[in-house]
Amino acid sequence: MFEFYDSGYVLARLIFERLLGLVYLIAFLSTSAQFRALCGERGLLPAPRYLRAAGFRRAPSLFHLHYSDRMATALAALGVVLSGAVVLGVVDMVPLPVAMAIWAALWVLYLSFVNAGQAFYGFVWEMLLLEAGFLAIFLGNADTAPPIAAVFLLRWVLVRLEVGAGLIKIRNDPAWRDRTALYYHHQTQPIPNRFSWYFHHLPKPIHRLEVLGNHVAQLIVPFGLLCPQPIASVSAGIIIVTQLWLVVSGNFAWLNLLTIALATLALDGRFLAALVPIEPTPAPDGPLWFTIMVSILTVAMVVLSWAPVRNMASRNQVMNAAFNRLYLGNTYGLFGHITRTRLELVIEGTDDQPGPGATWKAYEFKAKPGTLTRRPRQVAPYHLRLDWLMWFAAMSPPYTEAWLLTMVVKLLQGDTALLRLLARSPFPERPPTYVRILLYVYRFTTRDERRRTRAWWTRRCVVEYLPPATLRATPDTDRSAPAPDTAEPEVPRPADQPSRNAE
Repeated sequence: MFEFYDSGYVLARLIFERLLGLVYLIAFLSTSAQFRALCGERGLLPAPRYLRAAGFRRAPSLFHLHYSDRMATALAALGVVLSGAVVLGVVDMVPLPVAMAIWAALWVLYLSFVNAGQAFYGFVWEMLLLEAGFLAIFLGNADTAPPIAAVFLLRWVLVRLEVGAGLIKIRNDPAWRDRTALYYHHQTQPIPNRFSWYFHHLPKPIHRLEVLGNHVAQLIVPFGLLCPQPIASVSAGIIIVTQLWLVVSGNFAWLNLLTIALATLALDGRFLAALVPIEPTPAPDGPLWFTIMVSILTVAMVVLSWAPVRNMASRNQVMNAAFNRLYLGNTYGLFGHITRTRLELVIEGTDDQPGPGATWKAYEFKAKPGTLTRRPRQVAPYHLRLDWLMWFAAMSPPYTEAWLLTMVVKLLQGDTALLRLLARSPFPERPPTYVRILLYVYRFTTRDERRRTRAWWTRRCVVEYLPPATLRATPDTDRSAPAPDTAEPEVPRPADQPSRNAE
């Protein structure tokens, strides 16, 4: 006879909910520190302007009621408090309806930021957090045993994540098929971490073995999550080990942590009890109203799963797409194309007149490569959105990234909110007169180069991505006062702009 509830997953649920609460906490802390500069009233991509143009139906968000930077700060702080309460186990100390309300509030709050955040919130882990966060509302608390349907819906999210990522790799890039992708990936990934240099210099046979292991972990193992025990536990264990390998070799925000959290829901309760010194209290079946809600959710998610399944089966598979603005039933995928050459934008400023004798000083970002002797940093599971977008901008045609030109204006104005997102400004007293952007090809130093120079990177300049820009002078402004946010940089455009093709 089918059992709707299963107390064997009480410990797995406890671990999953604490990890999910931790991911929410990191996400809201990141939002609290970055949203104002990126998407605030005077941000690089202002949320109020976008929301007015998009409307509620296209971008559902609490900010349609009212937007101000103060309100955004307050909602992010509320998210920090609620997610911190989840980590501390408050959801198991309150009645079931209150626990569900806490999870629902976290989801609504974060959905509001994602739908207002535009490019800065367009990452796969934002979608994954929202889908997993919504399903967590129906996972229950200590008042009820976990509904097995909700457990399997969360496992199904993990299956879609892994299989979608595996298929997009095999279909889109021959480097994944001939197992040479990791000859490049550790060096060209968006934000290498402190061990990426060492991973890059592993022997090529190990790189090919890594790719083979990736294909097994993403294209075969995930289907075991839907099987009975112990197959599900073995599959989950392989996925967790694979994710830990990725944690050590790169920075992918909270993607790996959230994937590990989802995998814990496939681990057998007896296995977890042997590892975790916690004696879970057996929980009763849930009330009728809760059973009905979970049943409705299950039917709805089965219907919503048709679109991502059809997408994965298609030869024209798309990567990381939401089929609705609630981010339920998404399709996932990662690194469908491997970048062979690492392009980096370096932003520089000067108080001199541009020319051969000008002294240019570079702005330093918190994690993206810049100074050649600075070791790559471990920042995940924290998410540095501006650093990530700079990686994408380096691969985009000049002048197409509207936020990048706005960023140049704000550097010329000495915008303090933006400068807090950087590691160092070479102009601590007043903003520079001119700002330019150079495009470089970066690569890791060889072992010999590292011994001789103590540098982690070497680079060569490819092209002047953005010529020296300055603020237009007006009768009402001078260089001692910042220009208004509507200012535009005065950019001399050469008649023959060099090509950005670095390969």
